[in-house]
Amino acid sequence: MTVFPADAPIHGAVYGSPAMRAILAERAGLARMLDVEAALARAQARLGLIPAEAAAAITEAADIDRLDIQALAAATASMGFPTVGLVKQLSALAGAEAGRWTHWGATTQDILDTALVLQLRDAIALFEADLARLAAALAALVRAHRDTVMPGRTHAQAALPITFGYKAALWLDPLLTMRERLAQLKPRVLKLQFGGAVGTLASLGADGPRVAAELASELALALPAIPWHVARDGIAELGCWCGMLGGALAKPATDILWLMQSEVAEASEPAAPGKGGSSTMPQKRNPIGCEVVIAQARAAQAQVPPLLAAMIHEHERGAGPMQMEQLALGPCLLLAHGALATLVPIAEGLEVDAARMRRNLAMGGGVIMAEAVMMGLAPALGRGAAHEVVHHAVAVAQAGGETLAAALGRDARVAAVLDQAGIARLTDPAGYLGSAGAFCDAVLARAAG
Repeated sequence: MTVFPADAPIHGAVYGSPAMRAILAERAGLARMLDVEAALARAQARLGLIPAEAAAAITEAADIDRLDIQALAAATASMGFPTVGLVKQLSALAGAEAGRWTHWGATTQDILDTALVLQLRDAIALFEADLARLAAALAALVRAHRDTVMPGRTHAQAALPITFGYKAALWLDPLLTMRERLAQLKPRVLKLQFGGAVGTLASLGADGPRVAAELASELALALPAIPWHVARDGIAELGCWCGMLGGALAKPATDILWLMQSEVAEASEPAAPGKGGSSTMPQKRNPIGCEVVIAQARAAQAQVPPLLAAMIHEHERGAGPMQMEQLALGPCLLLAHGALATLVPIAEGLEVDAARMRRNLAMGGGVIMAEAVMMGLAPALGRGAAHEVVHHAVAVAQAGGETLAAALGRDARVAAVLDQAGIARLTDPAGYLGSAGAFCDAVLARAAG
């Protein structure tokens, strides 16, 4: 085993995604911290608070490749956070004169949180791009299979006919909502953190608000009404969104997994050499991609409670919640995106067997159409009597190994109301789809909008 498979060289090929791993990597976080320190110096220089030459030297020195990582690790082991060691090295690299202006008026959490926000901005952009790709793939399935009739199932049993387009639309619609939620939460997450030791910017005196505004502009971040050192609702909201995304991704993955079941075989993950194979059973084609989506979705959801717990800080700086947030947020983002990145190619290459769907509709002699027949007979016989007649016909058909239509045709109560053409019409799955097509069209319109 390994401590965290999504970060391991081998298991990392299955869990997480290279793109998100790069955004959340420790090296990327340190680079973003340097970006914030350099941006702070430039902002303060423009306001005349530090020499322009110092800002230029600090910006030039803010290069991740110039850091002594081992020394920084040793400093972090002592301090608990990398900021002090990073600022010390940055100051030395900038030179004695310029270095004295490094980190001017800031505190550790200002740099850590603002660097985190810069990473989250990249992470959100990655989610947006891949959600758009997944939505396009699912919309293509809805369009292609709007009228592809298949069994609908409730409680794992055949229930009534639906279309595969309708099923895909049920996958797509919640993901469109997840895109809306992500757009809505961005202003609550992508905002500057700059407040000094307790959030009052006392170290900068009357210049504090000016520096904060200039720094926000420099980093293209929103300027909050007040520093949010101990108000972590934005971070928790993003974590909750990841958990909800996991649920929206695991739904189609679960459906596809069950549609791949040997006895069903109505749809399957795209084939590839060795994909889903077994070490002992050559015939196997396991739904491994769907399994990985579901596992990562559930694991991402498991990180949500710690992120909610990390909202609880005492006074103006908590003791412990920040570390809890650090331990949970990265895995939550990485696993949620891993689930998304795994599902995208499945949706894009999904193999749909419409002929098998039609054969499955006919299983059991077409008893899946029992409700349709009951509703067709109800105006003449009354609903209760119609239910009893059809229930009896289903039992006869199943006992005799014949079709529901044949059993109905021999029932005098039915013959008094329906001829063979009427029975054929009521037992045709394509004639009992309700508003499935209209729902597909509505979801497609939403996706296009």
